[in-house]
Amino acid sequence: MFEYNLIARDAATLARAGAFSTPHGTLLTPVFAPVGTQATVKTLTPRDLREVGASLVLANTYHLYLRPGTERIRDFGGIHAWMGWERPMLTDSGGFQVFSLSAIRKVDADGVTFRSHLDGSTHRFTPENVVQAEENIGADIIMCLDECADPNNRAYIEKALERTHAWAARCKAAQARKDQALFGIVQGGIYRDLRLESARTLSALDFPGYAIGGLSVGETKEQMYETLDYTTPELPPDKPRYLMGVGAPEDVVEGVARGIDIFDCVLPTRVARNGGLFTRQGRMNLRNSRYEDDPLPIEPGCDCYACQNFSRAYIRHLHKAEEILGLHLATVHNIRFMTRLMDEIRAAILDGTFPTYREAFLAEYKITDQAVRHAQAEARMKSRLQKATNKQKV
Repeated sequence: MFEYNLIARDAATLARAGAFSTPHGTLLTPVFAPVGTQATVKTLTPRDLREVGASLVLANTYHLYLRPGTERIRDFGGIHAWMGWERPMLTDSGGFQVFSLSAIRKVDADGVTFRSHLDGSTHRFTPENVVQAEENIGADIIMCLDECADPNNRAYIEKALERTHAWAARCKAAQARKDQALFGIVQGGIYRDLRLESARTLSALDFPGYAIGGLSVGETKEQMYETLDYTTPELPPDKPRYLMGVGAPEDVVEGVARGIDIFDCVLPTRVARNGGLFTRQGRMNLRNSRYEDDPLPIEPGCDCYACQNFSRAYIRHLHKAEEILGLHLATVHNIRFMTRLMDEIRAAILDGTFPTYREAFLAEYKITDQAVRHAQAEARMKSRLQKATNKQKV
C-alpha cells in the first residue's frame, strides 16, 4: 500500500524525484504540504487547494485532539470526509505543540502531561494514545510522538532522544491501522553524533518513512543545512524523507538538494495574511506604499487566480481595509507559488538540470528572513538600551 518509487536522482547533489503511494493517491515528490492546523488551510477551501495544485495537506493532532476531539472526526468518517479533502493527508503527533504552546508540562519516560493553551485543562499524551488519536483522525501519513528540545542544550537533548527512540518503538507496536504510514522522527538538535545515532536507531525500526524534526527552531540556516548534509544519507534510500516545519523557498530548494522529499510549513499562509507575497525576486511586502498605484499582478507570469485577475494596488487596498478577500488572494498566490516551485524542481531533477536550476533560483531570490530577524534583533537591542537609559535617569 505504501511504496516509494525512486524515479530519478541528480548526479551532482542528493536531489531525487519519486512517487509515494497512499490510499488517497500517489504523491509525486518533492512535494510541499500547506498546513491546515485545524483541518483547514486558513482562508482556502478544498476547491482552492485543488486549483492551486496542492496534493498533500497537513493537520495537527494536538489542536484537533483539543478541539473538536478526534473521536468526533472519526465518527464523521475521518479527516478526509470531515474537511472535504479527497487527496492525501498528513498529521503530526502534536509533540511539538505540547512543548511550544503549553506553559506547564511534565515529561517522564511514559509520556507528557500538559495543560491546554485554550482553557488550561490538564491532558496527557503517551505514544499509545497519540497513535490512537491519529488513527481516529485517519490521515494517510502519521507521526510518532517525539520530544522536540532546545537545539543547543545537549544534556537535555540526550535525555529527550532516549525518550523519542523508546516512544517510536511503542508507537509502532501500538499501531492497529495498516492503511496509515507511520513515520519515525529523527531528533538530536545540532549535534552530529546524536543525529546519526537517531537516524540509525529509527532506521533499524523499519518505518515506511522518516521525518527530520527539531530544525528551523532557532538554529542558523547554515546549521540546518549542515545537519541535513550528514543526516539524510543515513536514512534508508527506499523510503521518503520529510523535513518538518520548513517552507521558506530557499530552504526548500536547499533541502531538496540534500535529499528531502516532503516539506510543510505555515510560512506561506502566515506571511500572506500579513501582506507578504512570494515572488522569484524574494518576498514582497504588499503593504508598502510603493504598491498603492501599481497596476501589475503580484507576479507577472504567475497563473494563479489572484495574479490573473487583480492588481497589486487592489490587493494592497484589501489588506489595508482589512477585507477578508485580501487574505484569501494573497494565500492563493503563495500556495500556488510553492506548488509551482515544487513542479519546477521535480522537472529539473527529471531532465538532469537541477544544479543549474538551483543556482539560478538562489541567485535571483532575495532572502528576507535573515533581514527581518536582523531588524528585530536591532529593535530589541535598542529597546533594552532605551530602558536601561531611562532607568539610569530615574
